[in-house]
Amino acid sequence: MRLLLIRHGQTPANVDGVLDAEVPGPGLTELGQQQADALPTALADRGIERLFVSSMVRTQLTAAPLAAALGIEPVVLPGLREIEAGDLQGKRDRTSVQLYISTVHGWSAGDRASRMPGGESGDDFFARYDVAVREILASGVEVAAAFSHGAAIRTWASAVAQNTPDEFGTKRHLENTGIVEVEGSFDDGWRLVDWEGEPVGGEDLIDRTAQDPTGDAF
Repeated sequence: MRLLLIRHGQTPANVDGVLDAEVPGPGLTELGQQQADALPTALADRGIERLFVSSMVRTQLTAAPLAAALGIEPVVLPGLREIEAGDLQGKRDRTSVQLYISTVHGWSAGDRASRMPGGESGDDFFARYDVAVREILASGVEVAAAFSHGAAIRTWASAVAQNTPDEFGTKRHLENTGIVEVEGSFDDGWRLVDWEGEPVGGEDLIDRTAQDPTGDAF
């Protein structure tokens, strides 16, 4: 299976640099909606057969224009949600952001037993994300798109892809509506196909002023 992991459109928290991983979370900014509206044209030739979204509002709003264009009802998979911020939820100060990032970086480096302060461990994150991807695989389609989140996509994809180092995602940015494409399965292994770090609708949809802690290279 080929899986397109699509980051949601821009949210107010992305603009302000706030750690916001609570469900259901905020909606999209005006730019975020423009990013979502650009997806049907940008992805028209990808052969997408099924759509999946997390339990967070921002992924569902981002997927809506593509879902309407394809005539596909997205399936909600809670396991695709963002990495929990725990005690750091709602914070934007440098110390909190660095602690969130360093914890996730540690998971990528192999320390999956470590825990986000007041939140999930790396083992917890990979277990629930794997469950979601297994549900996508069970759909039996050749090409699926899953709308998820910056830190979650970068961490999971680079860890499972056999043709990249586990910490690969910590060195690559992923703008809102950027796409990480992988192919394979848990049985045969996963391979990174492409990393489109910028919005697929074009550079006009990039906000260079946004602080966005979960989209920048760690």
